[in-house]
Order: sequence, then C-alpha cells, then structure tokens
Amino acid sequence: MSLFPIFVKLRGRLVVVVGGGEIAAGKIDGLLRAGARVHVVAPEVNAPLGDLIARRKVEWVAREFQAHDLAGATLAIAATSAPGINAAVYHEAEVRGILCNAVDDIENCHFYYGSIVQRGDLQIAISTNGKSPALAQRLRQELEQQFGPEYQLWLEWLGAARELLRASEGGTESSKQMLHHLASKPMYERFIKETRKESTRQGAS
Repeated sequence: MSLFPIFVKLRGRLVVVVGGGEIAAGKIDGLLRAGARVHVVAPEVNAPLGDLIARRKVEWVAREFQAHDLAGATLAIAATSAPGINAAVYHEAEVRGILCNAVDDIENCHFYYGSIVQRGDLQIAISTNGKSPALAQRLRQELEQQFGPEYQLWLEWLGAARELLRASEGGTESSKQMLHHLASKPMYERFIKETRKESTRQGAS
C-alpha cells in the first residue's frame, strides 16, 4: 500500500484522543505543540494527563467512548490497549469522514505517525507503513546526528534570504537559481563556519 506524505496544520483544530494512559500521553504532547485543541475521552487518566487537564491544556470527557465524541473533529487517535475500542473509534471515524490513527493497530489506521527529526521549521519524517516503528526510530536517531541543531539557524537565514530576493526580484529564474545555490551544501558549510567565527568573536569581547 502506497502512502501520500503530508504535514497537517492543526492549530485551532479539534483532535479527539480516546484513552487516558501512557499511549495517549505519548501522542498528546506533539498535538499540543502543533496547536491542536485536544479532547481526551477515557474513564480514567494517568498522572501526566491529569496535570494537563488541571492546567486546562486538554479537555477531558470522563467516560467510555461514544460515537458522538468525534463530532467536529479533524483527527481521531485511538490510544488504548483494547482492540474493540480502537476498532469502534476507527469505524465511527470512517462514517464521519475523519482520519483515524489507532496506535500500534495497523488494521484500524487511516494514517501512521512518522518518526520526526525537527530542527525548527525543518522537519524530516520517516515512515515504515506501520511495519517497523523500531526501524523508523533508529533511522531518526541517525538523522538527528546528521542534521544537528545548527540547521534551525541556517533555515531561518535561508527564509530571510528568500524573502529579500522575492521582494527585490520576484520569481525570476535568476532568483530561483540563487535560492538553490544558497541552499547547497557548500553554502551550508560556509554559513556554519561564519556563525562559529561570530560566536567566537562575541565570546572574546
């Protein structure tokens, strides 16, 4: 089965997470960083989720999942260890045209979570179609070594350079060629070298 990789803007959108344990807590952190409105549906929640609820970071419906819990949702996350509940969430999402992920339950997924390497706005996603999360995690660790935190600074610089070129030249062919040149590996190495020099000068002053 082929997948179409996308990055979804979730700021202000409702995501329903069914489950109140460690599995659910592991997904909610990323959803909150993306700015989603998170509703948790579960009879009980663990301490980390209880803290988020107390701080009003998420809303909690303290009971078993019901079909109408998905009303108005953009995504549904079935994060329980009960296959029957995961399947119920998935089938209700199907009826409503909502994409659902059932954690570690391939048959009840419309989409999979990728392992993400994030350096500011630079995001590299790795997916194995749910076949080997362990492999995805290993590759993520290797890529985290390859793409260090300095890529965040470089990307911010590239973004500023792009805006300046667009303002002065628009979308001309020469400006496109310049943007490709600025994004090349030699330019990255030059940027890092100059950044380190500047840091050393500031440290010495």
